Amino acid sequence: MGSGSGSFLKVVVKNLDVLAGPVVSLAYPLYASVRAIETKSAVDDQQWLTYWVLYSFITLFELTFAPILEWLPLWSYVKLFFNCWLVLPYFNGAAHVYEHFVRPIVVNQQIVNIWYIPRKEELDRPDDVISAAQRYIEQNGSKAFESLVNKFKASNTRRSILEEVEAERRAKAELEAETRDENPFFNQNYRY
Repeated sequence: MGSGSGSFLKVVVKNLDVLAGPVVSLAYPLYASVRAIETKSAVDDQQWLTYWVLYSFITLFELTFAPILEWLPLWSYVKLFFNCWLVLPYFNGAAHVYEHFVRPIVVNQQIVNIWYIPRKEELDRPDDVISAAQRYIEQNGSKAFESLVNKFKASNTRRSILEEVEAERRAKAELEAETRDENPFFNQNYRY
């Protein structure tokens, strides 16, 4: 009986990535995504949309480099731990990777588009931000440009995912503190 349970544990440990991988990378994120849809908070929606974007990148990476990854015996465990880091709300890995790696590449407008071939009439027309700003200043003056920039700053107060999560955590902590202060059974002078 002892050897049977030992061999069972060996099988579980050897196949931990196969057993835990779908739960960590699909089942829990699916459940959390459905819950996020049902809440009114945009933070959890953004967290899980970010996760699914990164999961898509990981899947594309795996499909592209499958012949190479087959030769790496620890790849499945690395992927499992990476997915745990992305999924678990304690780490906020998905938000971190998105803010520092994906967003600068995808959202940045300065990326060179190798598929864009300008037409002849567009060759002499500069379309960059600096020349557009200079034209605006020439036409409307520097004061008008400053007011336009200030108006944009005031209307574009979007915070990053990490800032949103931190603000939500602070709000929850404040709510818990208020609830604790209102609780008649909680004595602040009592040492637990």
